[in-house]
Amino acid sequence: MSRRFAAFVATGVALAVVVGALLVLALGHDRPTRPAAATTQTSATPTPTETPTLNAPPSTPHRPAPDPTAALATGNKKVLFLSFDDGPDPVWTPKVLQVLRKHGAHATFFELGSMQAAHPGLREQVLAAGNTIGSHSITHAQLTAVPAAKRRHEIFDGPRSTCFRPPYGASNPKVRADIKAAGMVEVLWDVDPRDWARPGTNAIVQNILTHARNHNIILLHDGGGNRAQTVAALDKVLPLLKARGYSFPAMNC
Repeated sequence: MSRRFAAFVATGVALAVVVGALLVLALGHDRPTRPAAATTQTSATPTPTETPTLNAPPSTPHRPAPDPTAALATGNKKVLFLSFDDGPDPVWTPKVLQVLRKHGAHATFFELGSMQAAHPGLREQVLAAGNTIGSHSITHAQLTAVPAAKRRHEIFDGPRSTCFRPPYGASNPKVRADIKAAGMVEVLWDVDPRDWARPGTNAIVQNILTHARNHNIILLHDGGGNRAQTVAALDKVLPLLKARGYSFPAMNC
């Protein structure tokens, strides 16, 4: 009896072990699998390449106007830039405009603020004829010889333009810095026929014909005194220059 009982017990234990193993396997298949180790997660939201900033300054600072003759003087076209200083004058500016219109030419008038104030309406006549206007300061002060406050006033409060011609051509780093700060570029000249000294009509014409080269800026005057010689010289020299193939656009001012 004891051997039979022992065999029965052993058989029961074996069955219990087998059933337990089957239960463990069944539970193992029902339980979700866990990652073996933590991994680095990538955010579902992409990182912006630039962070927006409230009230951010402009991406590019304010810069002065580009070279007012560059775009007009490209290619094979021969051009000369006529410029007139010290106006507008109620007598001579309309006469200059008449000669320019007669020959199909345009120019840039570097005007004084004091003359604009004294002769309202002439600025509009200059612009209406297809010309442009540059600033020549307010009172024709020599900007290299006046106090800083006066220099800035002459530059910042003069005629509205993107071009500035310092009186007498007098310039230095401080003058140029103020011109740039006012949003303008300094414009001087290449040819000075000294019409302001009234050397005679023929002398003005010959000076221009001798020295003018393609893309040059020519200095003349429509104010500051009697400009009869300038007007007569302009009427003579324009057809001669046109015969050489030149045209006369106004500068971008």
